[in-house]
Amino acid sequence: MFVIFPFQHPVGSSLLIAAALVSGCSTTTAPTEALIPEEVSFVPEPTRPKDIPVIRYGRYTLVELAPTTVQRDLLLQIVDVTIPEDARASVADGLRHVLKRSGYQLCPFGSATTELYALPLPLAHLHLGPMTLRDALLTLAGPAWELRIDDVARQICFVRSNPSDSEHEPASDIPASEPVLTFPVTVTGVRS
Repeated sequence: MFVIFPFQHPVGSSLLIAAALVSGCSTTTAPTEALIPEEVSFVPEPTRPKDIPVIRYGRYTLVELAPTTVQRDLLLQIVDVTIPEDARASVADGLRHVLKRSGYQLCPFGSATTELYALPLPLAHLHLGPMTLRDALLTLAGPAWELRIDDVARQICFVRSNPSDSEHEPASDIPASEPVLTFPVTVTGVRS
């Protein structure tokens, strides 16, 4: 077997030496400009987090002795509600059902809210969630009503968002000359 070493051939050895000289003999020049020191901003030492009291709950579990955010702000609790089907269910019925066991109740009926509470409950609102209680209440009331909370009495009230629009005409984006397109809708699980 014939093995070729680069040192046995003069061309191979000269190429190896030239490559070593070219790569090993390069020099770097020092920058001629003086380095200008930049202003250094000192980062304050992070504050020590507030100690949270805990209690051992089981062998490997520590439980914080502090209320959760949802326990402090009841409108942030997550609800997943299916309102019982009723042919004559109103928005007031839906609001009362969503507020069950939430810690809140509806404000007494007033002249302004009677209009909202008497509206029929849309089919799309029979199942709400999972969402926050606040979002469920706003969904049931619709965009024309603002949510007001009385934290002292734990009551939920609704006020018209624009009271000057009490006498309004329904707006139609479809010109009267164009025909209205209808599509068949099939709903599963709903009895008529």
